[in-house]
Amino acid sequence: MKEASALNVLVIGSGGREHALAWALAKSAKVSKVFVAPGNGGTAAAGGKIENVPIGHSKSDFPALVSFAHAQQVGLVVPGPEQPLVDGITDVFKKAGIPTFGPTSKAAHIEGSKAFSKDFMKKHNIPTAAYGNFTDYQKAREFIEQASFDVVIKASGLAAGKGVLIPKTKSEALDALKSVMIDREFGVAGDEVVIEELLLGQEISILALSDGYTVTSFPAAQDHKRAYDNDEGPNTGGMGAYAPAPVATPELLKAIHETVLKPSIDGMRRDGFPFVGCLFTGFMLTASGPKVLEYNCRFGDPETEVVLPLLDDSCDLAEVFLAAAEGRLDAVPLRFKDGYAATVVMASEGYPGSYPKGRAITFDKAPANTQVFHAGTKRDGDTVITSGGRVLTVTGVSDSLQGALDRAYTCVKTVNFDGGFYRSDIGFRAIEYLREAAERKTGLSYADAGVDIDAGNRLVDLIKPIVKATRRKGTDSDIGGFGGVFDLKATGFKDPVLVSATDGVGTKLKIAHEMKIHDSVGIDLVAMQVNDIIVQGAEPLFFLDYYACGHLDVEATRDFVKGVADGCLESGCALIGGETAEMPGLYAKGDYDVAGFAVGAVERTEILPRMQDIETGDVLVGLSSSGIHSNGFSLVRKVVAHAGLDFHSTCPWDSSKSVGQALLTPTRIYVKPLLPLVHQRLVKGMAHITGGGFTDNVPRVLPKHVQAEIDASAWELPPVFKWLKKAGDIAADEMARTFNCGIGMVLVVSRENVSTVVEMLTASGEQPCVIGQLNAARSSQQGTAIVTNTDGW
Repeated sequence: MKEASALNVLVIGSGGREHALAWALAKSAKVSKVFVAPGNGGTAAAGGKIENVPIGHSKSDFPALVSFAHAQQVGLVVPGPEQPLVDGITDVFKKAGIPTFGPTSKAAHIEGSKAFSKDFMKKHNIPTAAYGNFTDYQKAREFIEQASFDVVIKASGLAAGKGVLIPKTKSEALDALKSVMIDREFGVAGDEVVIEELLLGQEISILALSDGYTVTSFPAAQDHKRAYDNDEGPNTGGMGAYAPAPVATPELLKAIHETVLKPSIDGMRRDGFPFVGCLFTGFMLTASGPKVLEYNCRFGDPETEVVLPLLDDSCDLAEVFLAAAEGRLDAVPLRFKDGYAATVVMASEGYPGSYPKGRAITFDKAPANTQVFHAGTKRDGDTVITSGGRVLTVTGVSDSLQGALDRAYTCVKTVNFDGGFYRSDIGFRAIEYLREAAERKTGLSYADAGVDIDAGNRLVDLIKPIVKATRRKGTDSDIGGFGGVFDLKATGFKDPVLVSATDGVGTKLKIAHEMKIHDSVGIDLVAMQVNDIIVQGAEPLFFLDYYACGHLDVEATRDFVKGVADGCLESGCALIGGETAEMPGLYAKGDYDVAGFAVGAVERTEILPRMQDIETGDVLVGLSSSGIHSNGFSLVRKVVAHAGLDFHSTCPWDSSKSVGQALLTPTRIYVKPLLPLVHQRLVKGMAHITGGGFTDNVPRVLPKHVQAEIDASAWELPPVFKWLKKAGDIAADEMARTFNCGIGMVLVVSRENVSTVVEMLTASGEQPCVIGQLNAARSSQQGTAIVTNTDGW
């Protein structure tokens, strides 16, 4: 590489994005020359450090570009467009030993295939719209016809930013599908389509730089895709933009970084294709939070032309790009000016359809604090002529958004070419947003303290149908009032005793937070209570949950409540209410804690355990667990860290999942298979194996004159426990008193009833096994449980 004071840079591409990149890179005191291949009419006339190179950027041009870079001692390559990145231009330059700011071909696939990117989002829990991927036209038609939501149709491959169709009716959607898959409007890009739910809200774009580990972002921009004012006309590659978008509050940007940008970069690295370059992410700001519309593997256009002018004069873009290419982005910060930038695209008549070329462009003197970036232009002698649909992007910078827009539109009037047109309403949403915000801001509000009442109301609306699904006799299972009502008489009990239980999920929540999987811990919360109720012979009747957080994430909370409702349905109890508490300052943003309260009933004469009936010779029947359930996770997390893994690592005992996904397997609920045994008095006592394992839980149901002897060879230790024991070097007795070790419930059964109990449980789908018996207690071991034959563990 050349000395830092004489760095030659090669920018690849010919659009407005590449002109803006060359302009910004040329400002660096470390850069001596910026070559642009092939460049456009603007870079050709820029002079100074910027020089066009007559080499294209298709795959066949890669050898010539490498030869040129070697001949000119280029020390940094910056590919602009997506196609050469997908074709592997970064791989070629890396092989040639030249630092390149851009993703490899494998990493660029995140844009090269929308179907791949949607599956990636699903795998890594990145919030996005519901979707389906299709290569079969008939199956795609069926998906549209059966969809309960409005759809967006996307050509999966590269379509120059135009492969997204937003039909207004189902009929239009079917026509659009035909145009992509049958009529081949976008060529091979339409071999596969993504059909997804139409999201509503404001759009923003985030341009984030990464070296594969560190992620740092430009101010959020908002693009205008439709060709004409008032968002009318066909979709385009972009008719203008502004930044920073006022709707992208600091709190929102922090949430986007934590829930999308960092997980995306981390996910690509863990999947074997670390992303180096600019990851462009388009978001829809929906009522339930920001959701990803798309990834691009490069700088956006016209977003690049609006964010680069906001760089602080002390920020050296060449140094930033080189640091990212060399894996040390954390050492070079991005810095920005206070203020706004606005960009207006000047397009040729007919765009985004067919348009004329070769029309002369005239330029008067541009006003201060503006910049004209060329896109679809070329030189014809001393004249600049049109050569593309989007011809120019005109940017203004000011302390205010209105000032930036005024400067951009003033500059637009200094440029002229026949048939040119532009939108006159760039930034209209932001101006309206700022006006409404000023009108609302008359004093401090609850929202200023970090509590969003409107979000709470949206949550109630989302979960009402979920809660209603849990209704049973005794309740209407509705929410929204000040408490839950349950009619005990409606259940048919004659002389009932109420049994209650309360619990949380413990540090298993740390994994749910990390993995952004929230429904399974809702099931856990119910399971912990209802399993404790059934062991007392009681039928669970109703449940209430408590959810406390630092900031209400409506979608995450809805998923949690959906898990609670699923647990209630599985156990036959009703979800009759709960509390959602938003407490900024007490909980960190993204963190939450949960607790539950359940109530059941049992006839007074049927309460378990029946201590007076339990005797030596009784048999212990075990019911299998689904995994670790909800206890012992402080030790589990320590073992995972000790093994050099994190929750996103491939699971050592189940390679089809990550560690986090496997550990979040929800707790088994035993209520329905056990109730018939309770009603027929076939069990004398039951122990729910939770914290304390066998040694603490089984003795709770035993009289002092007996002790339980559990034979560990009676069942096979499940793979997760085998791994924990080996990876943590955990002693067998520590395993037995910390984890359920594969047995989540233990029944005390008379020997003569064992076969009946086993048959009934097997018929209900359980896998029961005899795991031990009760023996006479020695004086020093009264009411204890011992686990033997653990050598196989």
